[in-house]
Amino acid sequence: MKFTTIATFALAMAGTMFAADPPPPWAYGFETPPSPGAAAPPPGPANTDQSLRTIPGATAQYSRAQIANRFGPADWFPSEHPQMPPVVAHGKQPDVWACGLCHYPNGKGRAENAGVNGLTVEYFIHTMNDFKAGNRKSADPRKNNTNLMHQFAVNMSDDEIKAAAEYFGAMKWTPWIKVVESKTAPKVKPSNGLFIVEGNEMEPLGNRIVETPVNGEATEILRDPHSPFTAYVPIGAVKKGEALVTKGGGKTLACGTCHGADLKGIGPVPPLAGRSPSYLTRQMFDMQQGFRKGSWTELMKPVVEHLTTEDMLNISAYAASRTP
Repeated sequence: MKFTTIATFALAMAGTMFAADPPPPWAYGFETPPSPGAAAPPPGPANTDQSLRTIPGATAQYSRAQIANRFGPADWFPSEHPQMPPVVAHGKQPDVWACGLCHYPNGKGRAENAGVNGLTVEYFIHTMNDFKAGNRKSADPRKNNTNLMHQFAVNMSDDEIKAAAEYFGAMKWTPWIKVVESKTAPKVKPSNGLFIVEGNEMEPLGNRIVETPVNGEATEILRDPHSPFTAYVPIGAVKKGEALVTKGGGKTLACGTCHGADLKGIGPVPPLAGRSPSYLTRQMFDMQQGFRKGSWTELMKPVVEHLTTEDMLNISAYAASRTP
């Protein structure tokens, strides 16, 4: 029934003119749009700092080299999650980094990647198979972690993918991002896909979302899985997003048709409530522009086809503001 509704909507909207926007750099972790011929940089070198660090509430100490170890990163709070499968804790040398490095052992992830806990096993496996098949690319060619996910998926077995899916799916998504409507935002600098606050200076927010760690060092350097994010969004964005999410605004289908009225997902359809607005925006844009493909993406294409970048911003702001 839901898929029939989408198909009916697509026919109703057929022929509507749509002017493509460039990739919104703020959603991809950059300050400016990509230049012609822009390419993803290779992964940076491994950190070699051996001085020991710790974080509030943790009993362990790790060096920065251990924290950033691609094949065995720090696990600050091992009692807060189930036992990690080998691929989550250690990856598979030389081609698969530990899932827990980028997404954290608790699966909360960061603005430059994805929060993967609380997803159904079916959706997780389908997503990894899309990466494996080359169906998940980035509209901004500088975003290298999308290419890395293809590499990881290709080199993971079906059993390893299933183990990771079951592990992350066993944990519940909890509030992680605070949405703040504002005319200004802290001045930030891009750093490996994240926006890190610089000092105390504020600057006009404009028509963008600035999603930044509450504590830049805790997130960027120490990979503290308790360090949350704040998303600064334009004033009025949440209300505008609510109108699009709940009624479609004549441009799209109400998101609750498939994702649930509370945006917490239905069956294999993923939850949106309380998730990263940067991530949500770039997924909609990638789908719209044909960089994200696959059988389920085809169902989303008519839903996002006529959205402007501002519409996506507003939808993402509203979804991120909802209680998961």
